Amino acid sequence: MSLKENLEKLKSEGLKDIADSKEQHVLNDIRVKLLGKKGPITDTLRGMKDLPAEERPKIGSFANKIKEELAQAIADKQEEINKAIINEKLKKETIDVTLPSRKSNKIGTQHILNQIIDDIEELFIGLGYQVISGPEVEEDKYNFEKMNIPKNHPARDMQDTFYINDELLMRTHTSPQQARTMEKHDFSKGALKMISPGKVYRRDTDDATHSHQFNQIEGLVVDKNVTMADLKGTLEVLVRHVFGEERKIRFRPSYFPFTEPSVEVDITCFACGGSGCRICKFTGWIEVLGAGLVHPNVLKNSGIDPDIYSGFAFGVGPDRFAMLKYGVEDIRNFYSNDVRFIEQFKGEEA
Repeated sequence: MSLKENLEKLKSEGLKDIADSKEQHVLNDIRVKLLGKKGPITDTLRGMKDLPAEERPKIGSFANKIKEELAQAIADKQEEINKAIINEKLKKETIDVTLPSRKSNKIGTQHILNQIIDDIEELFIGLGYQVISGPEVEEDKYNFEKMNIPKNHPARDMQDTFYINDELLMRTHTSPQQARTMEKHDFSKGALKMISPGKVYRRDTDDATHSHQFNQIEGLVVDKNVTMADLKGTLEVLVRHVFGEERKIRFRPSYFPFTEPSVEVDITCFACGGSGCRICKFTGWIEVLGAGLVHPNVLKNSGIDPDIYSGFAFGVGPDRFAMLKYGVEDIRNFYSNDVRFIEQFKGEEA
């Protein structure tokens, strides 16, 4: 039998063995047997040394073609076996999608600060206020100058600031959005009533009661004949909603450059009801926010005539509200992402 005939026979037998194989390890054995260095094709080609020189290239080319055909047949069979294995697994591992899903043991909840913020937003929306957000990277003129705090004003020391450059900074309060809104408001369509919630930034030393980042909700009303009585009534609604219907408030004179007169707002202690305890330092009162009537310069800076319009403004710290309401002693707990702390407020409505 000639070399060519022998190679044809090996090809025919090899293709049959490949077609008959059903398992991966059998196919692998066939691959090694046919195409390996010690396989019959390689062994047959050793007889090429006895062929005339002009015949050797032809037989060598023929042998390589047979190897390619066998290798392709093995690859095709391998794919066929793999598909069969996958189909068999799919039959055995069928999932009944009509079954009810497994209930998770861990159910998340909204962060307590977001609960407080959302609750306050819903309250003021019900009172006819707009909720307006603004940029956290703010211009100096909106953060300070339009709030009656010009450059070199000593009040800037009250809000140690993260500056990006001479004109841009991380906002120290959400008041800039009030200025932006006052510039655009059309009073022919009614009073301006808004709250502006969001994160603010100050270069405070992080400790139990201070953080370089915290939340703030500022409120603003501008219209004709707005008085301190309007402010007091609004804040009574707020503190009673958050801390309980029995809460009372009082105003103490204070100073803020953007309001005149300015007040600190206290509420009767929710722990002792005003009789005095450790939480309120035995005064019966707890300070909760700052407020006042909008300073005439702030109105002028936004193009509003203070002889016609007046207003009130207040600033609420949701972080402080949450600390007071739930007896949290360290503000950093709100930002530590400690699940043991956060899940205490699961399902809690602020």
